[in-house]
Amino acid sequence: MTSIDTTSQIDSDKLMAFVFRAVEEVGATLNCALVVMGDRLGYYRDLAAHGPTTPAELAERTGTGEPYAREWLNAQAAGKFVEYDAGTRRYTLPAEHAVALTDENSPAFLPGFFQIAHGTARDAYRIIEVARLGSGLGWHEHNDDVHVGCERFFRPSYAANLVSSWLPALDGVVGKLEQGAKVADVGCGHGASTILMAQAYPKSVFTGSDYHPESIATARERASGVRGLERVRFEVRSATGASGGDYDLVTMFDCLHDMGDPAGAAGHVRDMIAPDGTWMIVEPAAGDHVEDNLNPVGRAYYGFSALLCTPASLSQEPGTALGTQAGPARIREITTAAGFTRFRVAAQTPFNNVYEVRP
Repeated sequence: MTSIDTTSQIDSDKLMAFVFRAVEEVGATLNCALVVMGDRLGYYRDLAAHGPTTPAELAERTGTGEPYAREWLNAQAAGKFVEYDAGTRRYTLPAEHAVALTDENSPAFLPGFFQIAHGTARDAYRIIEVARLGSGLGWHEHNDDVHVGCERFFRPSYAANLVSSWLPALDGVVGKLEQGAKVADVGCGHGASTILMAQAYPKSVFTGSDYHPESIATARERASGVRGLERVRFEVRSATGASGGDYDLVTMFDCLHDMGDPAGAAGHVRDMIAPDGTWMIVEPAAGDHVEDNLNPVGRAYYGFSALLCTPASLSQEPGTALGTQAGPARIREITTAAGFTRFRVAAQTPFNNVYEVRP
């Protein structure tokens, strides 16, 4: 092994700057669990409701131990999630932070993002082992924080954008949905996207499918309690086994990159879609080159890709491992190889690219 003499090469100021940045990273890592803690114990909601608060007041109102409330508040203040007034010794959750941390209907809602990150990190020891073997770990093999956190993160964005901007950005699709269309939502998870579309377009029929039985059970339960959703069916099926044909619209939300065989899934969509149908693919926001994605959003998505999405793909044959940051050019290649002739980026948000694909 070649050794490197660092004694004459090290810039001590640069070294210490990195060390302190690393300390900040450790604090951020711990804060992921602290946000989940604050969400589950009701700390954020209590602060939003009551304003400036002492640890004792927060603990009493939430029925938790005061030492936990005190140390949690101090960590949140150090991380600038809450504000601390040294004169009154009270802690305040700013109104803007309250929206992001308590309003599940806001597209800025964040606890789901922290929850899926927390669940992903909890399973990192398993990823380390499969990485040694070059094998994978299926989505279904992860803990519930991954499954629930994923939906809690994406659902507000779908609610804010799917009906209002994403579907209208597709050529002629809204008109078909209003008149009565046949829709397949492939990889639907807990069914949030399927239910949102079904509620908006009562003349259309919808089939949501996912290979994960527990997710489909949740989707069925949620749909069963909503009037008018008899037009919605949920099935346990893989992306290459979705039933039926001549679909006017096929959708995939944040799942194509997780599939072991995205090319096979694209070919199956080509077989099941109507001649004038549309395939809407919603994928994580990404550019075509690594340097395009070296930013905060790309960093988070590359982290999920290494610890969650790539292992999921590698757990399925042939294990394409497309990656969370595949970018438009790579997605276009897959759709073109499957026989689709038209491809464009129809809409974008800070977290998603929306692609329109047609025969």
